[in-house]
Amino acid sequence: MPTIAEKRVFTQRDDVARVFVASSMGVASVSLSGDIVGEFGIEHRCDARDVAARGGALAVATDEDVLVGDFAPTGHGPAVAVGVAGDGVLAAAPDGTVSLLAGDAEGDAPDAEPTGDAWVAVGSVDDPRRMDGRLVAAGDGVHRLRDGGMEYAGLDDARDVSDRGVPLAVTAETLYTLGNGWMADLDAGADGSFRCVVADEEGERAVAATDAAAYERADATATEWTEHDEAGIVDAAFAGRHLVAVTEAGEARVFADGGWRGRTLGLPDVRAVAVPRGA
Repeated sequence: MPTIAEKRVFTQRDDVARVFVASSMGVASVSLSGDIVGEFGIEHRCDARDVAARGGALAVATDEDVLVGDFAPTGHGPAVAVGVAGDGVLAAAPDGTVSLLAGDAEGDAPDAEPTGDAWVAVGSVDDPRRMDGRLVAAGDGVHRLRDGGMEYAGLDDARDVSDRGVPLAVTAETLYTLGNGWMADLDAGADGSFRCVVADEEGERAVAATDAAAYERADATATEWTEHDEAGIVDAAFAGRHLVAVTEAGEARVFADGGWRGRTLGLPDVRAVAVPRGA
C-alpha cells in the first residue's frame, strides 16, 4: 500500500488535475494525469466531514470549523456539510442550522480569517447530509437558499443533490430530476441504495452511485443512464472529461475512455471528493 506523505502536491502541467478528498485523517490532494491516479499527500490534517468546490473556490467542513481557501478558519464551529454558490459558502452545523459566509465564491473563496460574526444563519433543516450550490439534501427533504433564507423544495429523506444545470437529487431508492416537480429518473434496484449524485459544471454529464453500482448520463438530453459495475462509491466529481470517484475504504477511481482505473490512497473514512477549476 502506498504511504501517505504529509506534503503539498503542486504541479504546473496542463494535463494534471488536482482533486481534494475529505477523510477522518484530513484533506488529501490527489493528482490525476489523464486516467491515471498519481501522486497524493495530506494537505491539511483534520477530521474532514465534507469538501466542496465550485469555480476556483474550495471549502471544507470539519468537526471543529469550516475552512476556506488555503484552509483558513472561519469561526463557524463544527459542520457536517458544506457547499459553494455564487452567494458564498453554505455550511450546516450538526444541529441542522444552515449558515452563509458571504463572498465571491464563484471566483476565490474567502481566504482571510473571518470572525464568527461573518456567518449569517439562513435557516434550519433536519439531519443535513450534502450540499451543492444553493441546494441542501437533508432527512426532511431538499431545501433551497432563496432570498436570504432556506425554503423547502420537496422530497423526503434526500441523500444528495446537484445544483448544476437542471437540479438532480437522490433518496435511498430513487434518482430525481427537477422539472414540473421532482420526476423519478432511475430506481436504485433491489441491491442498491443511492449515496451520491453529481453533474459537471455545465449540468450536462452526470453520475449517480449506489452502494452496488454507478450510473452515468452522457448529457442533459439523455433519457437513459448507463450502468457501471463499480461498487462502494461514496462520492464523485468531474475533472475535465474524466470522472473521479472515491470509496469509503480509501480508493480513488477514474473513469475515462470507457474504462476504470483505481489506486488505494490509504485514507480511512473517506467521505467526499471535490475538484476546483484550475486546480
